[in-house]
Amino acid sequence: MATTPTRSPFTAPGETRRGLWRALGEVTGCGLMLLLAQQLVSELSNGHFNLFQLVPLSCLALGLLAVRRRWPTAALLGMAATMGLLPAAGMAAAVTAYTSAKLLAEPRQRSAVLLASTALTPLLCAATAPALGIGERSFGLAIGGVLATTTLVVPGLVGASAGQQERLLVALRERAAAAEAARRLADSESRTHERSRIAAEMHDLVGHRLSLISLHTGGLEMALQNESPELRDEAALLRRVTRDAMRELREVLGVLGPLGRDTGTDALTDTTGTRADVEALAEESRHGGIPVELTWDGPDLDVRTAQVRRAVHRVVRESLTNVHRYATGAHVTIAVTHTDTRVEVVVRNGHPPVTPEATTGLGTGRGLVGLRERVSLLGGTLDAGPTPVGGYSLTARMPANPDPAAALAGTDAPSAESSPAPRAGRAVAGVQRRVVASLTGLLGLVGVGVMMLLGLMLISEFRPQEAYPDREEPRIGMSRAQFEQSVFSSDDEGVRAAATGHEPPRRDSVTHCRYPEVPYDDFVPLHGKPIASDDYYDSDLTDGPGHLRITRYCFRGDTLATIDSFTVPVVSQTPPWETP
Repeated sequence: MATTPTRSPFTAPGETRRGLWRALGEVTGCGLMLLLAQQLVSELSNGHFNLFQLVPLSCLALGLLAVRRRWPTAALLGMAATMGLLPAAGMAAAVTAYTSAKLLAEPRQRSAVLLASTALTPLLCAATAPALGIGERSFGLAIGGVLATTTLVVPGLVGASAGQQERLLVALRERAAAAEAARRLADSESRTHERSRIAAEMHDLVGHRLSLISLHTGGLEMALQNESPELRDEAALLRRVTRDAMRELREVLGVLGPLGRDTGTDALTDTTGTRADVEALAEESRHGGIPVELTWDGPDLDVRTAQVRRAVHRVVRESLTNVHRYATGAHVTIAVTHTDTRVEVVVRNGHPPVTPEATTGLGTGRGLVGLRERVSLLGGTLDAGPTPVGGYSLTARMPANPDPAAALAGTDAPSAESSPAPRAGRAVAGVQRRVVASLTGLLGLVGVGVMMLLGLMLISEFRPQEAYPDREEPRIGMSRAQFEQSVFSSDDEGVRAAATGHEPPRRDSVTHCRYPEVPYDDFVPLHGKPIASDDYYDSDLTDGPGHLRITRYCFRGDTLATIDSFTVPVVSQTPPWETP
């Protein structure tokens, strides 16, 4: 009992290979891209993913990527949901969207799946943004929109276009194959019809010879009836054998079909194909309004076999028929060359003076197929085609004494399509197509990654900053905790050291003092030039002496008691000879 082979979860419908190694390569490549994307997304969105969140979501994304060809709809929807929880899965989602849209042939189903996945990612990203530490829900919705647009919509549209193009190419190939099969069938039918015609001709020729033999044998039998009874019996036997041969000949040739008679100027006779016969064909065309010029080089064909003479007759008659049908009024030249080894017939017509009516069509070409079959059976060749001046030329070359064995061997020669060279060429072309497709896919992934990165960077630039709480100005009487919240830096060792020796005396009731960091705006150089904020943190604040304004906050216990402001000199570290 035959069993149906199970389909691999890594292959698309219609694929014969298992696809395991291909899926492993895709998962490995997308896994590396996922790790890189995770670092970039974390830096841009300030999201915090622990190991217990990252590993399961990454495995789920890679698993959906591997089975996307087998279940495209489920894989795309699952990948969209996963990307809403793990934005770094955008590259895997792009590959899944492309493949799924390419495999979904039904337009409504494809549009519904793409719309659902595009809406699912922003919603889940907005819902989980606060929990993942990305930001507010609005910021998560913006990130989800960027990811859905760059990794789902764009690759999905490209995949849908590629799928339609691929299905169109498949349909065109099938139609071309069907047309080619129909053409081969028509050619085969034409060749069979021509062979049937040849069989009918042979039936007429051989039957006529056998009829003559039977007739003469009957006369011989009557003549010997009284003189030699023994010879009369032999003559009677010969007549019966001849009659049986005629009957068997008709039965054997009847297998090829109805033995139709050839038609022309006259019925085929022993003079068919001779010079007189060809001149009669030309004269008949002249009466029909076709100017025909006949040239004959060499002896007559009456000494050649009936097959050769009838082939010449058929070539000339079919050519003139085509001129009457498709090039009415065109000048025709017929050239017959007869040598000891070959017979050549060239029929050429010029451009017709009047364009033929459209109803005449372009012909089926079956007449030429039949002529080529007849000539090839004799071991010859037939070439036909248009001329540069707009006419048509037909050339038939055949041996004067055909060899039937060589002709049959020529008809059984293998076709060029079955030779190893075309197969090797097709294999090389297939490899080239796969290489080009791989490079194109890689460039497409790079483009998707760049779009996703630029979109996230743009969103991060407009991300709302955390608002600092309003700070209360330090005032006498506030507690130490309130003071710590009102200043950015409650104490600075550098400022404390700068104030040593220059600060005013403390009150006796003060228990301790704080020296906050001095803002750069409080540094006033003596030469009056402004100081940029970045220069405050350099070792050389100015190129000359100046002073710092320091504010000291002293506490009595846990309560702010005094606020003192004073200045201290700042000595330049630049040597005097380097000062401009």
